[in-house]
Amino acid sequence: MALDFFLFYVFWEVMLVPMYFLIGVWGSERRLYAAIKFFLYTLAGSVLMLLGILALYFNYAKTLPPHTVGTFDIPTLLAAAQLFPDSLRVWLFWSFFFAFAIKVPMFPFHTWLPDAHTEAPTAGSVILAGILLKMGTYGFIRFSLPLLPADPALRARIIHILIFLSLVGIIYGAIVCLMQKDMKRLIAYSSVSHLGFCTLGIFALTPQGLSGSVLQQINHGISTGALFLIVGVLYERRHTRLISEFGGLATPMPNYAAIYLIITLSSLGMPLLNGFIGEFTILQGTFVVNKAWAAWGTLGIVLGAAYLLWLYQRVMFGQVNHEVNKTLPDLNPREYAVLLPLVALAFWIGIYPKPFFNYINNPVEKIVRQVNPDFYKLTGSRSAAWPKTSSPSRPHPVPPAPVALEVK
Repeated sequence: MALDFFLFYVFWEVMLVPMYFLIGVWGSERRLYAAIKFFLYTLAGSVLMLLGILALYFNYAKTLPPHTVGTFDIPTLLAAAQLFPDSLRVWLFWSFFFAFAIKVPMFPFHTWLPDAHTEAPTAGSVILAGILLKMGTYGFIRFSLPLLPADPALRARIIHILIFLSLVGIIYGAIVCLMQKDMKRLIAYSSVSHLGFCTLGIFALTPQGLSGSVLQQINHGISTGALFLIVGVLYERRHTRLISEFGGLATPMPNYAAIYLIITLSSLGMPLLNGFIGEFTILQGTFVVNKAWAAWGTLGIVLGAAYLLWLYQRVMFGQVNHEVNKTLPDLNPREYAVLLPLVALAFWIGIYPKPFFNYINNPVEKIVRQVNPDFYKLTGSRSAAWPKTSSPSRPHPVPPAPVALEVK
């Protein structure tokens, strides 16, 4: 809610402190290592953002009359940045980018996330997945996009780099998930893959891509937060997260298995559940710009279905191999109270997402008109990347005159 850069930066840093203690005090065996790694990574990016904020402040101050006090007002500085030379805007963009990319985290700045998620307590993992990771994507939309340089060639070069990193994150995160032996670490790497979709939608610079990205950030908080809660339920009963320690749990815990299946299908993007709406909209917005980007993104969805369903099959189906698993209690009322609202939200967004899109559409259109005005070449709704069959003053193209063909 901050409208002042100084206030924004202070509270951006304050977020680190409680998360550090959640991991470092209540975490697992390697909690201090994970907490310090999380702290140092995020702090390093924040220092670069601070330099960017100071550069914005002093370069704006140069444009003011002598003896005039500068300001940290966010709308004022972002509006002033539109008049800065592209050489300066590139540096400003990258200084903010690193802070947000580490927070998301984008590949290759993601290495703190699996450790932080794995060592954090269940509640810490849910907060980290549901809220803190979205601060990075929020920063991209609010600060990075307006700082993109005006030169089309330079802007296109930057966008291609960011799209490449997003696609690598989607596929790399999914492939690494297939190699994991720890349930929580697998879900942590899945966040790298799923957040890659969010950044892909943002940097496609289309209304569908941005709308889908915002909705997918909400979806990720619901689905991945619920997956961490589901792993936490098992950890409370068995005090282990190793996949090899489970199998056949659908027999002693049928209600748990049903909710786990719904959340798994939600996370992999099954139609009628929330993940499908976000991923479909992102791919639709990306396809308009570049078909190859959308095709690589689709490969990430296929791999996502592979690792999530394989995890479910190994934990829930087959024979109960460990005697202790045969007597595991099913969900208790407190666990129902936590998980069922998330299941309801998953169905609501999947079946009727219109209220969410109605809320998102106006701000998204405003952002796209600012950062990618060429998208609205025709009537404000069609992409410049589409075939130009008509113009605003001529809604229906005039067919060419018939050409006489000589038949020999």
